[in-house]
Amino acid sequence: MASARKKSNSRNRPARRKHSFVVCVRNEGYEASLDLRKLYPSIADRFGEDHGLIRVVDESGEDYLYPADYFVRIELPAGVTEKLRKIA
Repeated sequence: MASARKKSNSRNRPARRKHSFVVCVRNEGYEASLDLRKLYPSIADRFGEDHGLIRVVDESGEDYLYPADYFVRIELPAGVTEKLRKIA
């Protein structure tokens, strides 16, 4: 079973953790960490973006880097996004 990349240090993250949301469309190798068709918070990560990865808060409640093609970024109405940010 593949393992997700562990958290990076704070140099790779922006000062403010900007969340967006993604839907998992693949989970091969990460079945315990990612559920297909589930909505996940995503956190901006320059290192990840530069390397084809995306930082996602997974089933463990922690954020890890995963292959970007395992997710589809979605746009939600502002009211929904604000309510989900409070939960995430």
